[in-house]
Amino acid sequence: MELTPATVAAEYEWVRERVNVVLPLANAVREDLGALFGLDVDPVTAGQYRAVVDETFADGDRAVNVAAMTAILRDLDVDGDYPGFVVDEVLGRELAGTIAGSQPLRTLGEATFHFADVHAHGDAGDAAGADDLDAALAAGVQERVPGWGWTERESPFAVDAARDRANR
Repeated sequence: MELTPATVAAEYEWVRERVNVVLPLANAVREDLGALFGLDVDPVTAGQYRAVVDETFADGDRAVNVAAMTAILRDLDVDGDYPGFVVDEVLGRELAGTIAGSQPLRTLGEATFHFADVHAHGDAGDAAGADDLDAALAAGVQERVPGWGWTERESPFAVDAARDRANR
């Protein structure tokens, strides 16, 4: 595989247009996790999905890695599937975390990938990595979109260093 700016741009377009497959999966994950935790979680819109994809690929260093993992998963197939189970899980988890961003969203994206992967089912004839790719995109994107109440509040653990020094 050779990654060039043109390759990255092509993967960007492919991921961006995958909205009709990834969006229902992302929203099913949000709904199911919300129910498990007793939360109402806002669904992800097509515009929000595309905005996250745009932002992800606007960062060239992140874009080249996302493009590489996307291309590999799109083509990854292993005779009998099971022997390749680990590699598509590793790539899917890493892709979800890379899209999700910095901590703690990265870890949440990685964990959510496994939940989404249970819900992702590729079409007959798809490469073994195809459903992991969709699960990774859904998990990573949904972490970046507002809608989880705990992400929309001030953290009680934030330290205001200037205020603390003034009070000493």
